[in-house]
Amino acid sequence: MSSASVQQVKARDEKLFMNSLLPQNLAPLWTQMSKMVPPHPNPTAVPSSWEYAKVRPSLMKAGEIVDAEEAERRVLMLVNPAMEAPCTTDTIYGGLQLILPGEVAPAHRHIAFALRFIIEGTQGFTAVEGQKMVMERGDIILTPSWHWHDHGNEGPGPVVWLDGLDLPLFKYAPVNFAEMYNEKRYPSELADQCEWRFPWKDVAASLEAQSGPHRIHHYRSKSGRHLSATLSAQAEMIAAQHTTSSQETCSFIYHCYEGEGQTIVTIPSGQQSSINWVANDTFAVPAWSRVQHINTSSAPSFLFAINDRPLVESLGLERSTV
Repeated sequence: MSSASVQQVKARDEKLFMNSLLPQNLAPLWTQMSKMVPPHPNPTAVPSSWEYAKVRPSLMKAGEIVDAEEAERRVLMLVNPAMEAPCTTDTIYGGLQLILPGEVAPAHRHIAFALRFIIEGTQGFTAVEGQKMVMERGDIILTPSWHWHDHGNEGPGPVVWLDGLDLPLFKYAPVNFAEMYNEKRYPSELADQCEWRFPWKDVAASLEAQSGPHRIHHYRSKSGRHLSATLSAQAEMIAAQHTTSSQETCSFIYHCYEGEGQTIVTIPSGQQSSINWVANDTFAVPAWSRVQHINTSSAPSFLFAINDRPLVESLGLERSTV
């Protein structure tokens, strides 16, 4: 038998074998090995950004056409262009939420963990398990898993914040659900200090107390742990012209608190993106991207970031290069 004939017979037998696997719900690993174990991390998300000056008008328009009761939560999701909602990165959901004066978003609780970074407005509040926390710009307020919470606005103007949740994880573990409280508000009292509120002034003091051109504050609970089992946060002060590039198996949703600059993001495939940012802009950085921040302001710039570090660490997946 000729070599060509041998190859034809082999190809026929392989095709018959592959077809025989389908009715048994079997599949050959060897044809998928490079996809299962690639030469480098291969996130689906791509670098992407949302300019607040462009997004804010749409958010205010949403306030005109959708009331808080009807929407339960009036939010514009930050959807990664390479993915579908609720993915801002492969593991983190981000959204911009609006509460108008006099409104209350009805109380509920859910399995998903959430944190909120306050962008604008005064006299907004979140009440968690009976503790009412007044929002100030730059604060983080947490709503831990399965904790009753509601939001409201007792001020004269709109209140906006950046939501961060672990919703993409529930595509793989579909156990998230919510329960509405039987009244609009969960009974609460004003709390001057609360374990679920992290004022920006304390973070700024931590950054100022450090030295060096690039300073990082990692948010921690009172017990010294990450903010949750899945998501946490960090704040960065960029005092020099640019930072040293870094690369981690974490993904990030960055938000500019103050200043202006540029972030160079090189994804695992080698493709490079340049993201310009000013105060209140938000941008997404996929896992294992090489990141370098450039400060173009005459004063230090401040960035806040939601990260999936707790998830990555708990699974033993943390890797980094400098």
